[in-house]
Amino acid sequence: MASSLNLNLPNPSALSISSPEAQNRSQQLTALIRQKISDSGGWIDFSTFMHMVLYAPGLGYYSGGGVKFADSIKGGGDFVTAPQISPLFARTLARQAAQVILQTQGNILELGAGTGKLAADLLLELQRLNQLPEQYYILEVSDYLRQIQLETMRKFLSADLIKRVVWLDTLPTDFVGLIFGNEILDAIPVHLIYQSQQGWFERGIVFEDTPEQQGFNWQDKPLADLNLIKDVSAHSLPGDYLTEVCPAANGLIASLAQSLKQGVILMLDYGFGAPEYYHPQRSAGTLMCHYQHQAHSNPLVNAGLQDVTAHVNFTAIAETGLANGLSLAGYCNQASFLMNCGILEILSETSPNDIAAYMPLAAAAQKLLSPAEMGELFKVIALSIGIPNDLIGFKSGDKAHML
Repeated sequence: MASSLNLNLPNPSALSISSPEAQNRSQQLTALIRQKISDSGGWIDFSTFMHMVLYAPGLGYYSGGGVKFADSIKGGGDFVTAPQISPLFARTLARQAAQVILQTQGNILELGAGTGKLAADLLLELQRLNQLPEQYYILEVSDYLRQIQLETMRKFLSADLIKRVVWLDTLPTDFVGLIFGNEILDAIPVHLIYQSQQGWFERGIVFEDTPEQQGFNWQDKPLADLNLIKDVSAHSLPGDYLTEVCPAANGLIASLAQSLKQGVILMLDYGFGAPEYYHPQRSAGTLMCHYQHQAHSNPLVNAGLQDVTAHVNFTAIAETGLANGLSLAGYCNQASFLMNCGILEILSETSPNDIAAYMPLAAAAQKLLSPAEMGELFKVIALSIGIPNDLIGFKSGDKAHML
């Protein structure tokens, strides 16, 4: 086992903890992870660490309390997602959902529904389009977020629409319709692998309790699972190169493929195709944390109180889908997808003369479409089975050649 690494990470005190309750929860989670490290011989892989800080029951970032998602008006939270920016996102996405529902006569399954705002806005727009599914399923692992989602439904939806919403604990079998996830893949735990002049290592976590150092720290071990570099080894990478591998994301896509009898799997997230993901200049990986609207790269602080993410390798997602009997139905950036689905036409329904109504929508469209905002970094991928017609979201702007 290599010595611990001091990487000049951000000072924990620079990322202030908001309340004594939050601090206490973080301390409990730190103790739990510390025990896990001890039980595992003094070292755990980063995937285990990331899973615990995000999903440890009652203590992890997504399973504990606290506001995660910023409101476009009230602010707060740690980050903002497209559905929170404006209903414009959901109204546009609904056009693609309506096409799939029409072709399959099926239902919708949303993976990890956040606050439930996207689900509520989608159902309202599908009602306007006269393409409501019989059931709107939500697969949500967090009991806390399930409660938030239900409260959102009660706030925005009629009793009839709420009756269509069903929360699931496991994937359904022989599902027909649309399965989609917005910013789900980036929150799936990753392994960190590091190539040095001495070969491949896996970067994991230790806990140090000395006068000089107290807390979590990095430590590299010679790579034991060579499957982790199976995809990476196809790229000529320089030495001193750190990157992420996410077998769990590939496993999720494989499970979804087995669940889907007819329809489309649609994933929206930030990431790249493999040639860009493993670019020689991306030698520090893509790991990113979000805490009170501060983005930084230190996951070892504020355990359970900050989001920890990694960009998505969309080539691996596409290859997994193909290997499990699906077809690649489309891959493009978010701007192209939303424009293909008619976001500008929806925007034009509101008169620019109605400044109070139009300006927030125009500002939201700018954030969703601009290459400097979400338009280029965010990608949309569709995998399908038994769908005879091309999907409207991918009629132009195809980026499949970049996978």
